[in-house]
Amino acid sequence: MKAEFIAPGLGSAPRKDSALQQKLLATEPVFFLDNADLAYEGRVVLNQLCLSIAPGERVALVGRSGVGKSTLLAALRAQQPRTSAWCPQQSGLVPMLSVYHNIYMGGLQRHNSLYNLLNLVKTLPRPLAEVAALAADLQLDEHLFNRVEQLSGGQAQRVAIGRALYQRQEVFLGDEPVSALDDYQAQHLLRLIVDKHRTLVLALHDVAQALHFCDRIIGLKDGAIVLDAASSSLEAEALAELYN
Repeated sequence: MKAEFIAPGLGSAPRKDSALQQKLLATEPVFFLDNADLAYEGRVVLNQLCLSIAPGERVALVGRSGVGKSTLLAALRAQQPRTSAWCPQQSGLVPMLSVYHNIYMGGLQRHNSLYNLLNLVKTLPRPLAEVAALAADLQLDEHLFNRVEQLSGGQAQRVAIGRALYQRQEVFLGDEPVSALDDYQAQHLLRLIVDKHRTLVLALHDVAQALHFCDRIIGLKDGAIVLDAASSSLEAEALAELYN
């Protein structure tokens, strides 16, 4: 799909014959939707959606709450469930378990059931060192063995990011992954996410973050993609129409 889903007044003219576009067209996409109708709880929220995301792209989904960003992320995840790290809005953390064990859950698939059970009963040295290093990056090292239910909302969101990072996938899908964090923490963690993944798709409510950390902006409105453009061609003010 060419990046030409641009509504009047939004973005710039479609990119033509660029080296980047030619490279993307020659690459097998990570995600592909062709005239797909995407539904949430039985109601179609995105109509006849056409979308292709190539390896190496950093994509931000922007638009008003309820426009279908989460529904689109769920559809993308369904295409690559085994190769995509997933950080949902509803974190699904286990409140009575520690920060360590919740982050470790991101690596369950790398070990057999006996190993995982043993690590639950008695913390094993190797995963402890790995998770502790990641927790330090997340500024959670002082809370490593605190139960998640003892944490603030922002700290819990950092645990959810850590669990996704510990999956160690090339692709990262995040649904408002830093919404509970202050600007400084959000910038730090978005940089961490970008640095650790080749391809990512993020639903973000902060358009400044979207423009800074992603190279492609997809705007959703009225059940459709109305904007698909390079972030370098956009200003934050140009995205305001998506929220009117």
